[in-house]
Amino acid sequence: MVAAATRQQIVEAADRLFYERGFEATSFADIAGTVGLSRGNFYYHFKTKDELLDAVITHRLLKTRSMLDEWEAQAEAPDERILSFVNLLIVNQSKIMAHGCPVGTLCAELAKLDHIAKSRAAELFDLFRHWLSRQFSELGREAEADALAMHILMRSQGVATLAAAYRDEIFVQNEVENMRAWLAEQRPETPSFPDTLSRQHS
Repeated sequence: MVAAATRQQIVEAADRLFYERGFEATSFADIAGTVGLSRGNFYYHFKTKDELLDAVITHRLLKTRSMLDEWEAQAEAPDERILSFVNLLIVNQSKIMAHGCPVGTLCAELAKLDHIAKSRAAELFDLFRHWLSRQFSELGREAEADALAMHILMRSQGVATLAAAYRDEIFVQNEVENMRAWLAEQRPETPSFPDTLSRQHS
């Protein structure tokens, strides 16, 4: 029990430091110091940094699945569930402005390093993509569900990237309002987003 609790502490500390500092810039010594372990005790739990990275990704996947399950339980309507995803930009605004999106930054860094775990990290995006696609299908947009899921993922990542660059709270709030308005247009009883654009330019 003690060993399992210590291992979990290490994973949670590494998760935070990988997000705040980056995977490559975070050393075993940084993590061990945060948890308060000697090097010997640390290596008892994780022999390599890649092994620890894999545990961090698994930890994030479990947390994400739990969050998505919670959203499912809290709201009956699929558009309300999608709003929970959009609202993450507000809920986590201070962290996003300081460090960017935890999923996007990890995936970008591992891709730049051509790290073996880059496809595993992308499973975090896959979780959101498939979940959002299912919500859009339930909303009555089954034919375009995956495209709509990718669209809102793209918009949220763009907002997170610019939020970290400019640290502009008003920008984040305005973009979240725009995404909420876009989502309202995706309901079957209202014109779809492409139709609305075509009418504006006709």
